[in-house]
Amino acid sequence: MLNVGLTGGIGSGKSTVAQIFEAFGIPCYYADDRAKELMRSDENLKSDLIEEFGADVYQDGSLNRSLLAKIIFEDDSARERINGLVHPAVGRDYEEWQANQNSAYVLKEAAILFETGGYKASDYNILVTAPEELRLRRVMERDGAKKEEVLARMRAQWSDEKKSKLADFIILNDEDHSLITQVKEIHEALLIRANSSN
Repeated sequence: MLNVGLTGGIGSGKSTVAQIFEAFGIPCYYADDRAKELMRSDENLKSDLIEEFGADVYQDGSLNRSLLAKIIFEDDSARERINGLVHPAVGRDYEEWQANQNSAYVLKEAAILFETGGYKASDYNILVTAPEELRLRRVMERDGAKKEEVLARMRAQWSDEKKSKLADFIILNDEDHSLITQVKEIHEALLIRANSSN
């Protein structure tokens, strides 16, 4: 079974792409969603976060998302410390999940796959790209966020140009090129590679 990473900058549409792969029968692990769940349910991770950032990161037992987002986007060293706690927990969770899958390959969808070095654990990596103006509009509409907030979140991630040098496959989600056609081509290529690696 091949491990395939799927990533893209905020507003690129990587979750939509993941859903198309799922329609082709490929299991997909949503790392960012699982990270949020683990920060809520994993007692060891919760105590590590409280020890590192103080009791305020949880309010009445719930994760204080706005405080955590503020920390992540305003302080690079704090972001690295959070990632250093959350990513190993997600890695363990992913391994357990993957052991229960039965397909030629599995996808791990993660926003900062390249930035964290997580891509190195994948056999192949797929990057979803989209023009910046389109990404900006999508996120502003989706989250009701201000332009400056979205730009700050974009700047916290690597550029598509930098990520594309590490990607094995690139999907352009610009509303002109068919996503289904692009996913189908990559899916077929990955099936061939998975079969030849057995």
